[in-house]
Amino acid sequence: MTDYPCAKINLGLNVVNKRTDGYHDLETVFYPVNINDVLSINVPDDNIATEFPCSLSINGLNIEGNTQDNLVVKAYNLLKNRFSSLPNVNMVLTKNIPSQAGMGGGSSDCAFTIRILNKLFNLNLSIPEMQQLAASLGADCAFFINPVPSYATGIGDCLIPVDVDLSNYTIAIVKPPIAISTKEAFSHVTPKRPVKCCRNIVMQPVETWKEELINDFEQSVMFSHPEIEEIKQKLYSLGAIYAAMSGSGSAIFGIFRTPPTNLASAFPHCFTAITN
Repeated sequence: MTDYPCAKINLGLNVVNKRTDGYHDLETVFYPVNINDVLSINVPDDNIATEFPCSLSINGLNIEGNTQDNLVVKAYNLLKNRFSSLPNVNMVLTKNIPSQAGMGGGSSDCAFTIRILNKLFNLNLSIPEMQQLAASLGADCAFFINPVPSYATGIGDCLIPVDVDLSNYTIAIVKPPIAISTKEAFSHVTPKRPVKCCRNIVMQPVETWKEELINDFEQSVMFSHPEIEEIKQKLYSLGAIYAAMSGSGSAIFGIFRTPPTNLASAFPHCFTAITN
């Protein structure tokens, strides 16, 4: 069975509180975008021995690390612990969503693994049950179980659908070859509640977002990596009506009324994509 894990962008991101467990409470709006990995899961032939219950091969964009530490394998192992009858599987993952971009690629792969296994092996897990399982593996994994525009609170796992639709706009993504440490990004943010909640701001016309919709990570990340600020400003010069960093990663997105025609040439050596 094959499915297509999607990416996300954050429409505003506010760090509102430091929790006693070391995590932070957030307020953000997750918005799905049509940049997709490809994830295939099947049961191996009986006569083929495998070293691990879940074997994983990865192609496409490069991912560092042992495949058995990948979130898709962790998702399989989580379900295997709950459903002992779950058979061994082979997984093939084609990465099209850039890593360390703040676009949730790994979290999406994790959630879609749970979705596929649930359907493929008739596990009869409900959406809330799958979201709870996904949240145990990563803060924003739960969103991708049912990736509709959502206002997220807590660590990103408390989700309320939001009626925001950008389908009449073009979303351009630019991700430079820069890795941002999430831990480092959080260390430079002073938690505070925003003057205006991002959920309310995104219900306004997109043209008003530039003055009000804020990602709290931008100030410190762009101070350390001024080239990210340069990308944001260049998106505005190309005609974006709103541009921001997604999550705590290095990807910048711009929202356009009409598609920019020279995105790749404007940002050489960067990952670029145009979607809606």
